[in-house]
Amino acid sequence: MSTAQSLKQEENTGKKKKKGGLNAYVLMFLIILAISILTYVVPAGHYERYEENGRTMIDATKFEFVKNTPVNLLEMFNSFHQGMVKAGPIILFVLLFGGALGIMQATGSIDALIRFTVQKFGSKKKLIIPVMVLIFSLLGTLIGSAEDSLIYITIIAPMTIALGFDALTGLAIVFLGMLGAGFTSGITNPFTIGVAQSIAELPMYSGIGLRIALYVLFYILSVLYIFRHVSKIEKNPELAEYGKFNKNESIQFENNYKISKSHAISLFVLLACFIALIYGVISLGWYISEIAGVFLLGAIIMGLIGKLSGNEMTDAFIKGCSEMVPGAMIIGVASTILIVLTNGNLLDTILYATSGLLKGLPPSVTAVGMAIVNFFIHFLVPSGSGHASLVMPIMAPLADLVGVTRQTTAFATVMGAGVSNLIIPTGGVLLAGLGMMGIPYAKWFKWILPYVLIQVVIVVIFLIIAQAIHYGPF
Repeated sequence: MSTAQSLKQEENTGKKKKKGGLNAYVLMFLIILAISILTYVVPAGHYERYEENGRTMIDATKFEFVKNTPVNLLEMFNSFHQGMVKAGPIILFVLLFGGALGIMQATGSIDALIRFTVQKFGSKKKLIIPVMVLIFSLLGTLIGSAEDSLIYITIIAPMTIALGFDALTGLAIVFLGMLGAGFTSGITNPFTIGVAQSIAELPMYSGIGLRIALYVLFYILSVLYIFRHVSKIEKNPELAEYGKFNKNESIQFENNYKISKSHAISLFVLLACFIALIYGVISLGWYISEIAGVFLLGAIIMGLIGKLSGNEMTDAFIKGCSEMVPGAMIIGVASTILIVLTNGNLLDTILYATSGLLKGLPPSVTAVGMAIVNFFIHFLVPSGSGHASLVMPIMAPLADLVGVTRQTTAFATVMGAGVSNLIIPTGGVLLAGLGMMGIPYAKWFKWILPYVLIQVVIVVIFLIIAQAIHYGPF
């Protein structure tokens, strides 16, 4: 390619980016600014809290309006540092994994895996979609995988490009599988349904049949939605979204490609890391520190197998970290929103107002109303376990008052929050993933909105069924 052609391509790329929509950082800054202004206008409120089994709970019967604590301009900017500190564990997890991934990529093993996959799937390349969506959705629905989706998109997106799709296909396979179908349906998700049922004093993972049925529908929806996108870009390649990747990476590799012995051993180590992750989360209660440690150890072992020197591994680690900085920083900025809400004493006021609205609904629509309320509250508290811990102490006694079973209430709380995971601009994982892929939030929102609306319709139908059958045991 000539210099003139290269400059022209960069110019066209720049123009394309300008049309991509509002930068995620700008969007979140505007949200933080708006909330800070509201702290001067909206009455502040406070629920009394208490500790139970190591978890902070809200006493739904003890709410009072308190003196406003407006967040001024300096305090708003101070909140960015507080948000970074609060999100520190997840930010460091992303950076450490980025460094580990950098070492893994330096060995050439992941590229070898991509080449081998392209060769094996060949003309049946679309089969990778239902297979991978199934794997990621099971991780989401059974063990509550979410943050580690950032691990997988960095591997799957280049693979889907090499298969002739685009980066959006790879991102969708992971996010629609793990978050859309998996985390939302929460068959045995310990962070959502587990916390919600525990607070509601329900038998752990009871009512599993309805959630399995919902998972099956969400899985089918996810696969068909991705197939629809793939069919569109096959007919019109201009609709493809490559983000930060080069579309020319979608080349067909040699048919006789074979993985070398060192690459094969390295990939076995990578597989062992994933197996250890699943076992550790399920049986040992691992979280992001242990997950990051396992992958960092695995990366060093892969580097030794690949005969990388200490300096080469260090350089690869730093390079990998640097590529993750945009996504990691977004998580911290997203956390700032909750800091401002808390400092301005608006969070409890919002909970009080929304629970008051639910009390006025007829019992036949209360369950759906609960889901709608949780849909919007999740924008403010995007953590699955944090949301359930915050809302369920209010929702559980409210359910007893309005004639809705606690099982239906837990279901509505989890589902209402879950269907917003793929669109909330305050969700650190979502925006980090988009940042890592180089895909603008506005473009993603437009693409994913029909999927989310279909999910909402399905959830409403299931909630009506749950209310009709007195979904229990109580």
